[in-house]
Amino acid sequence: MDRQTLSKTDRIIHEMGQQIVSGKYIPGTGLPSEAELCEEFQTSRNIIREVLRALMAKNLIEIIRYRGAFVSVRNKWNYLDTDVLQWVLAMDYDPRLIASLTEVRHLVEPTIARWAAERATSSELAVIETALNDMIANSHDRDAFNEADIRYHQAVLSAVHNPVLQQLGVAISSLQRAVFERTYMADESNMPRTLKEHQNLYDAIRHQDSVAAEQAAVTMIASSTQRLKDIT
Repeated sequence: MDRQTLSKTDRIIHEMGQQIVSGKYIPGTGLPSEAELCEEFQTSRNIIREVLRALMAKNLIEIIRYRGAFVSVRNKWNYLDTDVLQWVLAMDYDPRLIASLTEVRHLVEPTIARWAAERATSSELAVIETALNDMIANSHDRDAFNEADIRYHQAVLSAVHNPVLQQLGVAISSLQRAVFERTYMADESNMPRTLKEHQNLYDAIRHQDSVAAEQAAVTMIASSTQRLKDIT
């Protein structure tokens, strides 16, 4: 997200979140007092309290009554929050986290692809195809490409017709968005392969080939995971 478009509150959330993830504040230790944070960021106590509530919602901090705000241990952080994932991936190469992301994607995405091939309607196929065409048209525009990529995967998820999985869609999209924004590569060696992988998945779903759809998802995960390792 462009920092120029963020509100003052959001900018402070991002700055403090990045400070926590980068290790400026060690897990288990307290944050500066509200008064100190107001002075540091030249803002009001109400905004600082809103920032702390947002960081608590991301499980980056916990607030103990009468004692203040303390940094949570890393295994409590909400890694399904897009911001948290982005900050961690940008600040700290952790092979264990990358392995965990890959495991979650392997757990859900191939199954989603297989079921989409079995259940997608013609109108849902049209939505997937539109998103794919937008990816192709915007392959050199990072933001537009990633938005189209998310719409593509959301459309595949919608084609599953599973209301429980649909409720997980926000979390799944957050994970995918964080990975996609880190692994976007518009160069001639990567982008054609990325588009081909998405085309293969769409074709498998269109032809109701559940085995090919599942394999296409596995291939897609392997490629993005390798790119993530290469740049972190």
